[in-house]
Amino acid sequence: MFAEYRRVASEHFALVATSVIVVVAAMLLLMGQTLICKCGFVKVWHGVVVSSENSQHLSDWYTFSHIIHGFAFYAILWLIGRQWPLGLRFVIAVVLEGVWELFENTDLIINRYREVTISRDYYGDSVVNSVADILAMVVGFGAASVVPVWTSVVVVVGLEAFVAYYIRDNLTLNIIMLIYPLESIREWQAGG
Repeated sequence: MFAEYRRVASEHFALVATSVIVVVAAMLLLMGQTLICKCGFVKVWHGVVVSSENSQHLSDWYTFSHIIHGFAFYAILWLIGRQWPLGLRFVIAVVLEGVWELFENTDLIINRYREVTISRDYYGDSVVNSVADILAMVVGFGAASVVPVWTSVVVVVGLEAFVAYYIRDNLTLNIIMLIYPLESIREWQAGG
C-alpha cells in the first residue's frame, strides 16, 4: 500500500514538473524567443562559444552550468527542507530553473551579458535550448540525490575546472561577470 502511494505521489510530482517545463516553453515563445536556431535545424551539441548558434541547440558548453544548477538546487533544498518529500524539492528545483530561463531571456539579462561578458553575440536562448537546459538541471539534481556529498563536490569542481580550461568561462565566472564585472577576467577570457 505504501509503495503504491509513493509511486502515485512520484507520478504527480513528475507531472507537475513536466507542466512547469511546458509553461516555461510557452512563455518563452510569447516573449519572442525562437523555437529553434535561426539556422533552421537543431544540433545535439554546438561547441563554438563565440557564435550566433551558441545557446540555440540542445547542448553547448553552458549545459554544464545547468547540470551544476541541479547539484546546487539539491543541496540548498536539502538544507532548508530535508523533511520535504524529494518529489516536492524536485518540483521546486524545476520551477527555480524555469524562472532562471525566463529571466535569462529578458532584455535586461541579454543586454547585461552582451555588455559585460565575452558573449557579445548573445541574443537569448532558443526555446529548445532552454528546455534542454532545464533537463540538464534535472540530470544534476538526480545525480546529487543518489551520489555521496563528496562525489557531488568533486563533480561540480571538476565541471567548473573543465569548462574554464576549454572555454575560459564557467558558472562561477558568469556569476561574477553579471554581478560585479572585472576587467581582468574579461581580458583573460578574450585571450582564449
